[in-house]
Amino acid sequence: MSTTQEIQRLFFASPLYAVVGASKDQSKYGTKVLKWYLVRDKRVIPVYPKEAELEGVKTIASITDLPSPTTTSISIITPHKVTLGILKEAKALSIPAVWLQPGAEDAGVVEYVREHLSDNVVIGGPCILVNGDGLLRSQLQTRLQVYPRTL
Repeated sequence: MSTTQEIQRLFFASPLYAVVGASKDQSKYGTKVLKWYLVRDKRVIPVYPKEAELEGVKTIASITDLPSPTTTSISIITPHKVTLGILKEAKALSIPAVWLQPGAEDAGVVEYVREHLSDNVVIGGPCILVNGDGLLRSQLQTRLQVYPRTL
């Protein structure tokens, strides 16, 4: 079983991200997470079936519409009743890593993750808005140690 840190490293190794739970409501955490990726110049796709675009980015209706699901990590900021279905789709699509933001899970979601996706899902916190920058810096430092610049 992978540790949370290992799953977070896997998550940030993806070249593309999707945010499920963003909307036009600026006060919602899904929209804040979408903006977090955009401010950091990450390639991100909002998953929102009700609008064609959010924050200037074209949306898709479902994660099944992702252009390259096997190289896309997904942030989920949805009510737990919605989360379970998304996780099942993610498993079927071989999504490499999923980050459930706090509040997106209940006992049924936790059980599903434990049984089917324990090596691929960050669950039970922390929030990407709180810990994401530190994790990105840590990943960059690791890359620099592994691939030092030669003069």
